[in-house]
Amino acid sequence: MKAIVIRGDELPLEERPDPVPGSSEVVVGVEYAGINPADLAQRAGRYPAPPGSPQDVPGLEVAGSVVACGDQVRDWQVADRVFGLVGGGGLADRVAVHERHVVAVPERLDEQEAAAVPEAFVTAHDAIVGQAGLGAGDVLLVNGASGGVGTAAVQLGVLAGARVFANVRSQNAVARLAEYGAEAVGPGEAFERVRAAGGADVVLELVGAPNLAGDLEALAVKGRVVIVGTGAGDEAALSFRALMGRRARIFGTVLRARPLEEKAAAVQAFGHDVVPFLAEGRAHGIVDRVFPAEQAAEAFAYMARPGKFGKVLLAF
Repeated sequence: MKAIVIRGDELPLEERPDPVPGSSEVVVGVEYAGINPADLAQRAGRYPAPPGSPQDVPGLEVAGSVVACGDQVRDWQVADRVFGLVGGGGLADRVAVHERHVVAVPERLDEQEAAAVPEAFVTAHDAIVGQAGLGAGDVLLVNGASGGVGTAAVQLGVLAGARVFANVRSQNAVARLAEYGAEAVGPGEAFERVRAAGGADVVLELVGAPNLAGDLEALAVKGRVVIVGTGAGDEAALSFRALMGRRARIFGTVLRARPLEEKAAAVQAFGHDVVPFLAEGRAHGIVDRVFPAEQAAEAFAYMARPGKFGKVLLAF
């Protein structure tokens, strides 16, 4: 197989032995693979892969067609199209994954759009619906709404019947998010607009520490702040009085290091709740840019810059 390998500051495309599926695993043949902020953090030495996953091949998700099955696999067969999550090793053209960490790709999605879906939509759905309990009539604020998870969260919030505010810096992103049903605003006005709407029942924090004070001020009574991203900083002062006065909750979440069954539950919930919207064309995997796998270093550099809308992919 071909895989992107972390070698110091370089990210060469190297030949590796093809993965052999474990008894409950499938091997997926990949045409496109999504890059995530966690991959940049792993390359920088700040986010190692969990035990059992490759330490030198980044990548948290997989989409493609099954090319091999373990001897205990019953739900999949060769040529089935699947997408889902892995602990590492996703930036390769062959990826082994537990059979319960993938679900079927809807026929409507081509290979490129499918590759833009799993990490973004599983993360967003698990955070705002599964954990924060977003429902119809709620107000959702998404800080950092133009990336993969952000664009997924906006779509899922609208589909859940929530009023969605999308906090983004780019004017281009403001216009595009409005097309998905969000009230897209810049950082200078987002918190004020949300307060004027009665406060946020759920805040999805994808930016980090600088937003914490604004998040608390923008919360409705019994509001929830779920922290998924900390790219702009991971330490902030917390006003206990503001937290208590709103009877609010703040919690963080990750998917990568969860035990097998917990990760399977998140992926299967995505399959049950979200995949039908993708199949019907009511939700979309959004691709910002595709790089050849041989240009992984350039793709990582692009990923680190602001201004993206949706996912950055590598083409194998």
